[in-house]
Amino acid sequence: MSELPIGYWLKHLDRLIENDFERILASQGLGRRHWQVLHSLYTDPGTIADLDRALAPFLEEDEYTVAPVVEQLRQRGWVRGLVSLELTPAGRDGHEALFAKVQEAHRRLSRDIGEEEYRVAVSVLKRMSTNLEQG
Repeated sequence: MSELPIGYWLKHLDRLIENDFERILASQGLGRRHWQVLHSLYTDPGTIADLDRALAPFLEEDEYTVAPVVEQLRQRGWVRGLVSLELTPAGRDGHEALFAKVQEAHRRLSRDIGEEEYRVAVSVLKRMSTNLEQG
């Protein structure tokens, strides 16, 4: 068994995952919120209000809307529409290119880890979370 506690490994892995994800997005001049809006519109076109509701759990305290991010993606030519928003063909291509990089990152993360091991690890972490949430 490792001499370091689970908390160390959780924080260490979280930092590595976050840094890798940020690096992938930064290579395209994007941040996490851009990805969240892009991915949301890829799977379910909608309004800014729809995006705000869907992404509310991820917004920072001083962020009240994703409208500025939508505008940045619009200026890039990746989003169109005034009320009902959708990705342009360039936006779909951008999403697909980023999604491929995100999938590659996931493959690197889970290299030499079987599907069953991965499912067990996620299941254990989920149960630990539930244990602490319930008190």
